Amino acid sequence: MEGETYAALNQPGVGWLSMIIIGLIAGWLAEKVTESQHGLFANLFFGLIGAFLGKYLAEMASVPIFGFFRTLIAATIGAIIVLFLWRKIRGR
Repeated sequence: MEGETYAALNQPGVGWLSMIIIGLIAGWLAEKVTESQHGLFANLFFGLIGAFLGKYLAEMASVPIFGFFRTLIAATIGAIIVLFLWRKIRGR
């Protein structure tokens, strides 16, 4: 990956606009999986937090995360975990 530009989350090929799109999609997917009802901004928030968590978990498991789709998968898994924990803390 020599010579590639690193942007959001140090992922090659994923810039800030792409990361916002990934966050929205991941938050929406996590909302559907956990059967929650949130708005657009909550989906973005949970998706972006999930992206950071997913990246961290992937690094711990030595799974390479790069590009749009792998980042989307990691972000979705992270967002599902974050929403699950949020619902446990809130008691719903």
